[in-house]
Amino acid sequence: MDDQQARLLIDTNIFLEILLEQDKSESCTAFFRDHDLSSCFVSDFTLHSIGVILFRYKRMHLFEEFLKDFLIDTGIGVLSLSIQSLSTIGTVCEKLNLDFDDAYQYACAKENNLKILSFDTHFDRTDLDRITP
Repeated sequence: MDDQQARLLIDTNIFLEILLEQDKSESCTAFFRDHDLSSCFVSDFTLHSIGVILFRYKRMHLFEEFLKDFLIDTGIGVLSLSIQSLSTIGTVCEKLNLDFDDAYQYACAKENNLKILSFDTHFDRTDLDRITP
C-alpha cells in the first residue's frame, strides 16, 4: 500500500501548520486536497490539544471551523485509547523516550495499525512508519 492509500493517524502538528498559517501549511493543505481522507484518523488527544491552543489565542471560532472543515465534512475518524492502552503510556514514554503527547499518538497508531503523518522526528525512533505531507 503506498502512502497515498495508507491508513494514517494525522498528528496534531499537521493541523496546526494550517490553522496557525505556519511555514509548512501549503504542503499540509495539499495533503488534505489530494489524499483519500476516508482512511485517515485523528486521536481525541489531537482534538483537545488543538482546542487548548486555539482557545489560548482567543481563536474559538477557528476551533469550530476546524471541526467542521477537517472532521465533519471530510469523514476523518476520531480515535480514543482504551483504558488498558492508556495505562501503558508511562512505559511507552520510558521505553521510546517520548513525551506524553507523542506516546499517546504512538499508542493510538499502534492500537489501530496506522502509519503516522507528522513532522515530529521523535517518531523515527519508534517502529511506526512516519510520513510527511
